[in-house]
Amino acid sequence: MEILYENFLNLQWQQVVMWLIGGILIYLAIQKKMEPTLLLPMGFGAILVNLPMSGAITQFIAETGEQIGEVGPLSTLYSAGIANELFPLILFIGIGAMIDFGPLLSNPKLMLFGAAAQFGIFFTLCLASVFFPNINDAASIAIIGAADGPTAISVAVKLGSKYLGPIMVAAYSYMALVPIIQPPIIKLCTTKKERLIRMPYTQKSVSKTTRILFPIVITIIAGLVAPSSVALVGFLMFGNLIRECGVLDSISETAQKVLANLITIFLGITVASQMQADKFLTVDTLLILGLGLFAFIFDTAGGVFFAKFLNLFLKEKINPMIGAAGISAFPMSGRIVHKMGQDEDPQNFLLMHSIGVNVSGQIASVIAGGIILSIFGS
Repeated sequence: MEILYENFLNLQWQQVVMWLIGGILIYLAIQKKMEPTLLLPMGFGAILVNLPMSGAITQFIAETGEQIGEVGPLSTLYSAGIANELFPLILFIGIGAMIDFGPLLSNPKLMLFGAAAQFGIFFTLCLASVFFPNINDAASIAIIGAADGPTAISVAVKLGSKYLGPIMVAAYSYMALVPIIQPPIIKLCTTKKERLIRMPYTQKSVSKTTRILFPIVITIIAGLVAPSSVALVGFLMFGNLIRECGVLDSISETAQKVLANLITIFLGITVASQMQADKFLTVDTLLILGLGLFAFIFDTAGGVFFAKFLNLFLKEKINPMIGAAGISAFPMSGRIVHKMGQDEDPQNFLLMHSIGVNVSGQIASVIAGGIILSIFGS
């Protein structure tokens, strides 16, 4: 009873706020089924790291000068998987194994939309530099707009940003919240007439040789254009090569399911270790979350308006919504665009187009991260 009373006395309103945030994430994961593999461990972890510490732990921390999250199993996960970029790189193998580049290979011009949807990164970099004079911090914050958690982690680690924790939280939170964030932006940027545009899809055969050569060639090109991106692109493309080679089916299935899910859970818990109230509820952290949302909004709008610009010159019009799928949140963004098209017109099938743009965004976001590293990395 004495310990219970002591813990209630030590309870701060910031901890309660973090419990509420954790509860919201758990609700979205279970009730709304929004990225449960990621949001559930993040939500539970946010509650876990903000529970009142017992007197013995408080005394231990006071004597050693350590902060919670820097000791124990969460620290081990952070050091083993985040600080050395191991988790993001391994996760890229799983993501690569999930991706079918067929729609992109059958219509290569979709790559343009993936590039256009990275506009928000560089626009946010300019804005972030106003609030964060250290250009490495500003660049690390801007990469949140890639909608790619592993890339955001890798860039922040390599640039030595002191805001790695908030950047991790923002990147993964917004990735999971794409179904909430993107639809209103897409509707705001398009007219009903534009959303009703149908895009017939003709299935084109892509040879096995092309599918095998594609990840190899992309890795070589990325290494020449943005050498700092070669590790990220290489692991992503290696995962895809495992999928397409045809002789490693069991490994491909493991990478897509067991490996990707396991690493995602570890990432979710490790990200949550950075959601301690005293670190999370600060002006800088809230500003980073705001800038991350700003980047997501302008990435989405950039892809949409690029499609609208092309429509000025094309006879066969493009449904501008597919431009929004150019962010890296795969396959969520592609599915959202398809669903929005179906809501407007049940006979409008945009899935193959939007998924093609979505996988191009996966490549473009990694290359954008490499370009950021090439410019600002030491």
